[in-house]
Amino acid sequence: MKSHVEREYEMKRFVGLMAVGSCLVAGCSTQNAIETKFGMKRADFQKTIDGKQTDLYILQNSKGMEVAVMNYGARVVGILTQDKSGAFEDVTTGFNTLDEYIACPEPFHGALIGRVGNRIKVGAFALDGEEYTLPINNDPNHLHGGPKGFHNQVWDVASVTATAIDLHYVSPDGEMGYPGSLSVDVRYELTEDNEVLITYKATTDKKTVCNLTWHPFFNLAGEGTPINDHLLQINADNYTPVDVTLIPLGENVSVADTPFDFRVAKSIGRDLGQQEANEQLKHGFGYDHNWVLSRPADTSMFLAGTLTEPTSGRVMEIYTQEPGLQFYGGNFFDGKVTGKNGKAHIYRGALALETQKFPDAPNQPAFPSIVLDKGETYQTRSIYKFLVAE
Repeated sequence: MKSHVEREYEMKRFVGLMAVGSCLVAGCSTQNAIETKFGMKRADFQKTIDGKQTDLYILQNSKGMEVAVMNYGARVVGILTQDKSGAFEDVTTGFNTLDEYIACPEPFHGALIGRVGNRIKVGAFALDGEEYTLPINNDPNHLHGGPKGFHNQVWDVASVTATAIDLHYVSPDGEMGYPGSLSVDVRYELTEDNEVLITYKATTDKKTVCNLTWHPFFNLAGEGTPINDHLLQINADNYTPVDVTLIPLGENVSVADTPFDFRVAKSIGRDLGQQEANEQLKHGFGYDHNWVLSRPADTSMFLAGTLTEPTSGRVMEIYTQEPGLQFYGGNFFDGKVTGKNGKAHIYRGALALETQKFPDAPNQPAFPSIVLDKGETYQTRSIYKFLVAE
């Protein structure tokens, strides 16, 4: 039987969701500010940016799992899930206010990334013989769509329910140097199986490039602790080596007998002692590479990898229709930024696992194409499923 506090919380949440629905219908710009189990307040995420209203939305399933989303950057700002004792913890790093997200020198926490995720060499590519120049925001390369990429845009909320939110953004022709007007729809859905299902769709009025991904930083033990004891398994026989600027060399190389072999689960930190001797670990300051998933040739959903935190017993499985998975081990966090629980974002205190097509694809003919033509629909799905180890 639910406690009085739980019933009261659910009633407040129901009223809040009803207010969201009313606002969507009536076109109003704010909601009733309610405090969430995360400790966040909606009022701290409400702001007008470029003439558009930002807000915070809470998804919840019957298992008690919650996902917090804001429409600035189509950003997931929290995922509350159980450990083996039944205790809930937020397993993503981030902040309690929109202003902190904007001020953070690491701008990608939980964001939807586009128009092209990952790096494009020296911010340049050619399409049908025409050269395009993009802003450099990861010297000397273009990263994650540029400084005003999708992570720094206010998305329209098309619909929201207790378990799903649909977000929409139109990137105009020429934005961040990309050709064509790109219309993008993203849906975050929290299922009864404790899955965060992300559905991406996009169309264009002119041939362009598109490679969307989601960029949460995970720590299954909770914010403020090292992630090197997490166990990681990646279903990939090959990875893409990079140069010193983290641009792929254009070939897929076997992970066998290298620190990049995660075909059998191992601790993230096990082989990091080889960083000085291994050129690839040195280039990435640890792990910051794309794994070539050993998936079927079709685009069926595929288990890309599994992350396990032994102490809490939390497990995260990643399924995707994409060919690649970028694993970034938090090598550039330095402890200078304080997160949502008052704990520093420490060196290797969180990790990213991004489903994707390969980095620098417009300049790499051998890689899966990210070209999207007029009349085509870009469509892909990924799932992040949360379990408890038995």
